[in-house]
Amino acid sequence: MDIQRIDLDRPGDLLAGLHDAHLEAFAHLQGPRMSLPDFTRMVSRGLPGDLLEAWAVVEDGVVVAGYGLELPMSDNTHLGELRPLVVRPERRRRGLGTALLAHAADRLRSAGRRLLVAEGETKDPAAGFARARGFTASLGEARRMLDLRTADWHRLERMLGEAEARAGGYRLERWIGAAPPELHDDLVLMMEGMNDAPQSDDVDDMKWDTSRIAASEALDSEFAQLTYSMLARRDSDGAPAGYTRVYVDLAQPDGWGRQADTVVLREHRGHRLGMVLKVSNLLWFREMEPDVERIITWNATSNAHMLAINEAMGFELIDEWNAWHLDV
Repeated sequence: MDIQRIDLDRPGDLLAGLHDAHLEAFAHLQGPRMSLPDFTRMVSRGLPGDLLEAWAVVEDGVVVAGYGLELPMSDNTHLGELRPLVVRPERRRRGLGTALLAHAADRLRSAGRRLLVAEGETKDPAAGFARARGFTASLGEARRMLDLRTADWHRLERMLGEAEARAGGYRLERWIGAAPPELHDDLVLMMEGMNDAPQSDDVDDMKWDTSRIAASEALDSEFAQLTYSMLARRDSDGAPAGYTRVYVDLAQPDGWGRQADTVVLREHRGHRLGMVLKVSNLLWFREMEPDVERIITWNATSNAHMLAINEAMGFELIDEWNAWHLDV
């Protein structure tokens, strides 16, 4: 078996082939399909300092399997994350996945790291593969979808009005695309606040500064992800209080929107700001992107507060996933 390293500076057909293998491997799941630019970002581009590599198995000129590996450098320097490991369905049960996993574990050990992290849908055959090879399930996550074609918009507007009545003393700011530099300090606080959300065992908080914010915002633009963002700010002192964003993949106008980060900082909770932010941003997003039919969101299954907001808005469960951990 020839496991070839993909040159991420000149990825060419190998990365495109790995993307095609990824689409085949996940074709049975509901939800949006990952465009080639989005996949390229996931596999080849990280936050400043992070190390990424990708590997492919080629048979008869076709990429039949492979994986990406991310090694964080600013935090969580004890682990590496698969992004992900895939085998085309018709090539499974031939040892490709086992060989690639052993290869990834060797790469991790050679980098002085001890924990390999992956994720997968709980009912997917990959879950059995992970258990059989010593992975343990960590954080449980769920994907939910809101169908904008059948959503109860009158009810959502009433919910917003009721939440706004509890959120006096705060105002909302919004923007499309990359955040202006004057907001980067505020976004550092928001992303650090995301560390309050449930996370896997043996995974440390992410560290943020303005350079990481700027790099993340630049990657969104570079890889055709258009974001609609909203920030809540306290009137009395201008303190940033909460944040949410939804984005569309311009490279693949498939009718899906993607809900990304939502956070309310601890000292500002109890004012229904989470509901105000999410519903306000949804109404604005619907106005600006009328061709989007559905929005998908991820949440930890233990994040009861955010799940309650999503369910009240009408998000319905698609499937559940696990974070998988392997000590190498």
